[in-house]
Amino acid sequence: MFVKDKGIVMNILCFPCQPASTIFMATFTKKLAQPKPNRLRYPDRISPEWAVSGAALRAVPSDRLCALALPPAPAVGWQPERPLLSPHDHPKFEGQRSVCWPVSRAARNCSASHRLLELCGPKKRKALFEGYDPNIVSRAARSASPSPRIQQLCLPLPRKCASH
Repeated sequence: MFVKDKGIVMNILCFPCQPASTIFMATFTKKLAQPKPNRLRYPDRISPEWAVSGAALRAVPSDRLCALALPPAPAVGWQPERPLLSPHDHPKFEGQRSVCWPVSRAARNCSASHRLLELCGPKKRKALFEGYDPNIVSRAARSASPSPRIQQLCLPLPRKCASH
């Protein structure tokens, strides 16, 4: 659907509310829920369930494998049962607030100024075939100079400059 005032194209999905379409959608959803057969990697396996060999069932892991399977030790200083703060315990908690609140008359009747509407619109520029050159640097950008803090941050760190 094309909305002329907005200048955008919107796709709107309309499903009829008839029982036949519901049955069709349920069948289609069921079909989508079925797993995709992976016959490229294992062409001999028809289903995801297959028989495990007797040798694999009788296998016993080595001590090294059991050691590798253990979870890593916690980091130094980790506190296992550290209490978490609830929102009510926070010093700046002001209590529960309703999700509905009154809107002032000024907020309801306000209108955007012409300048604000101009600023919120997209920037107008020429196309390449109309003479737009993306490589031109503006006069303001050419005369820009960095602040003293930016110049300080650009200097290399003294520890990196020290010769060994």
